[in-house]
Amino acid sequence: TGQSGCAGPPSPNPGRAGVPAPGRAGVCNALSLEIKASSKVRAFIGEQVSLKCSFTSSSPITESLTVDWTYRPLTSGHMETIFHYQSVAYPTTVGKFKDRISWIGNVAKGDASIAIQSLVMSDNGTFICSVKNPPDVYHNIPQTVLIVTERGLSFQLTSAMLLSILVFLPSIVVVILLLVRMGRKFGVLKEKKKPGCKKSSIEVSDEPEHTETDHCLGRLRVWCWKCVVSES
Repeated sequence: TGQSGCAGPPSPNPGRAGVPAPGRAGVCNALSLEIKASSKVRAFIGEQVSLKCSFTSSSPITESLTVDWTYRPLTSGHMETIFHYQSVAYPTTVGKFKDRISWIGNVAKGDASIAIQSLVMSDNGTFICSVKNPPDVYHNIPQTVLIVTERGLSFQLTSAMLLSILVFLPSIVVVILLLVRMGRKFGVLKEKKKPGCKKSSIEVSDEPEHTETDHCLGRLRVWCWKCVVSES
């Protein structure tokens, strides 16, 4: 959001030193506009960006309303007007923004936004939206800083993102390994329960030994029983 306060021509009859001119503050408060714009906008080379600007006027919207957008590049302090609106849009016909600015606003709804196409790196700079709706001419002066970058270089790891990755990535890996291990174990148990399933070499080797032992114990019990019967 832009700065607050009144902006406009100085009073023609300033008061004594240290004393404001009579009625100046009253005029500023009664006949003024409030303008809002994003303080910073990021965009990418070759694409389009919308520079949003909204306003509220204490007077009805008339054909006398004007909108002006000015631009100051990062490399120098020279200001240039790149767009003017009064009932009809007048994009600049000279300079670097020629044929690249379009009007997307609607003054009836308090919208004074513009769009810039085919962005280049040199478009970086400060854009100022100025609206006048006589008798409302005093207004704050919001400034929008446009930052144009290449899309491939736009993603940067912040310290918070890096910390989150370092904390959660090992946990995610552990959970995945546990799920894989549980899935394998469940699959083995499921295979064992299937009818006609071939037994493992361990199970095959263990089973004959267990059967033969039981058979010998049975024969021993029978032999002992015969011995007792014969003695009796």
